[in-house]
Amino acid sequence: MTTTSTADARARTLHALHDPAAPLALSNVWDVASARVVEATGAPAIATTSAGVAWALGRPDGDRLERADLLAAVRRIVAAVDVPVTVDIEGGAAVDADDVAETVRGLLDAGAVGLNIEDGTRGPDELAARVAVARAAADRAGVALFVNARTDVFLRGVGAPEDRVAETVRRAHRYVEAGADGVFVPAVVDAPTIAALAAAVPAPLNVMVRPGLPPVPELGRLGVARVSLGSSVAQAAYAVARRAAEELRASGTYGVVAEGLDFGELNALVAGSRP
Repeated sequence: MTTTSTADARARTLHALHDPAAPLALSNVWDVASARVVEATGAPAIATTSAGVAWALGRPDGDRLERADLLAAVRRIVAAVDVPVTVDIEGGAAVDADDVAETVRGLLDAGAVGLNIEDGTRGPDELAARVAVARAAADRAGVALFVNARTDVFLRGVGAPEDRVAETVRRAHRYVEAGADGVFVPAVVDAPTIAALAAAVPAPLNVMVRPGLPPVPELGRLGVARVSLGSSVAQAAYAVARRAAEELRASGTYGVVAEGLDFGELNALVAGSRP
């Protein structure tokens, strides 16, 4: 188990990585092999995708993964890498706000030092309460856990389009007041909207890669501190699996798999993970 001092040091490293001058670019992972592959590229931190973890365990995304299964996956991933790990816990892997504390304790015991928690369909009051519980649980443990509060105003199309920036900023202030360290706004892609959010959100801004999103350096100039690939890497991996199966079935050929990682390289990466 990671000691409190080591965990706090990793958490503070994660905090420091949120800098628009060099945005934290995260290629989200879902298991030990994907985490080791990403770390080997020089990534300074590892982030999980809730969808990818759920799919790998035979569950759909959307708060359907049992907390015990999530934490078991997190323990394996954290044990396999040397960099800070932040975990997407969707709504908190909890039945209510108070129960979020148990999830946070489990994450910290596993060695994770950051989390994403989202409002989704719950609304801002409920997420603010869950953020406050997460913050308090981390403070009691003596770890500067990076709490990234996700608001789905744009992702879910909440309200009139012209009101979404203001609503996002309103929610962001509530979440930061409750103890969030960062604010995640998926589904924004145009530069003027991103710049407006970065200027008004009172914490490091995180956006998610989607078609039309500017490159990371430009996002940094707009004020973005963190960029996430989300579930797209897992989706791409499963797309390769489908294309390979379709090609094999249709023509008996196997060109799709020609550019796969070298077997020995991947095996060595996984073998290098710690038990």
